[in-house]
Amino acid sequence: MIAYGENIKIFCGNSNPAFAETVCRELNLDLGKGTVQTFSDGEVSVSLDETVRGADVFLIQSTCKPVNDHLMELLVMIDACRRASAGRITAVIPYFGYARQDRKAKSRDPISAKLVANMLTAAGADRILTMDLHAAQIQGFFDIPVDHLLGNPTFVKYFLDKFPEDKFDHNNFVVVSPDVGSVARARAFAAKLHMGLAIVDKRRQKANVCEVMNVIGDVRGKTCILFDDMIDTAGSLCNAAEALVKIGGAKEVYACATHGVLSGPAYERIQNSPIKEAVVHNTIPLPADCPCDKIKQLDVAPIFARAISHVHGGTSIADLF
Repeated sequence: MIAYGENIKIFCGNSNPAFAETVCRELNLDLGKGTVQTFSDGEVSVSLDETVRGADVFLIQSTCKPVNDHLMELLVMIDACRRASAGRITAVIPYFGYARQDRKAKSRDPISAKLVANMLTAAGADRILTMDLHAAQIQGFFDIPVDHLLGNPTFVKYFLDKFPEDKFDHNNFVVVSPDVGSVARARAFAAKLHMGLAIVDKRRQKANVCEVMNVIGDVRGKTCILFDDMIDTAGSLCNAAEALVKIGGAKEVYACATHGVLSGPAYERIQNSPIKEAVVHNTIPLPADCPCDKIKQLDVAPIFARAISHVHGGTSIADLF
């Protein structure tokens, strides 16, 4: 860790304050004093209650639901720090919203991920620290440095602890990509676990609705681990799990994804699906009264704390991978 007493400040918005507090505990620092609230008409109001002049400032804010409110909070916080003469401003965005809108899928579509990148830079951010972007090339949308952390080492440790290597045959396990677009990340995950790889081929008819076609790879009688970057409405994930069991003949199905967006009917779908356990990171907070007992959340705040330590100290973050 770095030598504290140096000029470092950490603030957070309203998206995930518990995550920010855990990061500060890991760094043995106090969370910066400030308030982020809204006026009666919904406008964001930010007040920093301590000096940031010349400081290395880290603003922790996931742009999760309600996405636009939390994004606006982050932009206003960045502007407040810039106008207060902060030395450097790093936007720590555990979950980067709008990342799925990274290209024109049809005529007259926006590329909203690029727009958000421009807004963050225009507001005054000097650096971005995030985890598992939906598309890694979004890093290129920024004209400022981006540190892109990976969530799969945490999942690797979790599943190796759950299924100790000396007690299971790797041939009885397989990592599954729920669609063709996630094959690269699933392959990297499978390589770390020394497991085979399978793919669920699907045809998407419209947004958040998909039709599973077939299973590519041998999953019969095996324990499958579905791996993706996020779970939104859980339609794709649960359809893939159904296909693995009913079409592929899988023995049991686990699922893991970095970001538990979990919108709409996601909880009900997971609860009623063949998925035995769905593991997500705490880049997005779960409700206190989570209606699905199959969902387990892993803490990645220590990873972000170490990354902040390296960024502030000007050292490489390569050891985090």
